[in-house]
Amino acid sequence: TLLQTESLFKEGKHTKGNTKAEAVMLLNHQAALDYVLNKPDYFRELTVQKILEIHRFLTKGLGIPNKIRSGRVGITGTNYKPLAKANQIQKALQDLCDLINSKRNVLEKAFIALLFIAYIQPFEDGNKRTARIICNALLLANKYCPISFRTVEPEDYRYATLLFYEQNCISSFKKMFIQQFEFSTANYF
Repeated sequence: TLLQTESLFKEGKHTKGNTKAEAVMLLNHQAALDYVLNKPDYFRELTVQKILEIHRFLTKGLGIPNKIRSGRVGITGTNYKPLAKANQIQKALQDLCDLINSKRNVLEKAFIALLFIAYIQPFEDGNKRTARIICNALLLANKYCPISFRTVEPEDYRYATLLFYEQNCISSFKKMFIQQFEFSTANYF
């Protein structure tokens, strides 16, 4: 809950009913966001190294390697098979960074990062978390408000993601992105 999260951030202790790993993940998110907020212009241009830096923050203490994976990874609920070779994944990430950096529209940059970092699946775990923080880093670096996705049901997020993976259809994901951006601007800024 929001109260449990606030308690964790203020007191540094996880509450009953939540695992230590969940507490570590939340504290890692806080560290990643602090990093982004303390370097406001750093994410105006995206690089593979910056994606790796955010992934390192998000996976610290969770036993997840902080490197581009070099093998197959399965995604529950889909037949989609991401690239498996590290050099292919590295190239896909570089191409993604080049594409994002070529765009002028900040919302388009953030949306592309959110969608395609998760699609490429560059890491063994933490891909969607990394995508969400990078999305927000791009928004914040360009003086836009971040998106929290807190009003999105996990099933809806998963459905939109799997629809893209299976059918290359972005409409549900795009609608969710727009709704969350509107929610953030209306409620936080």
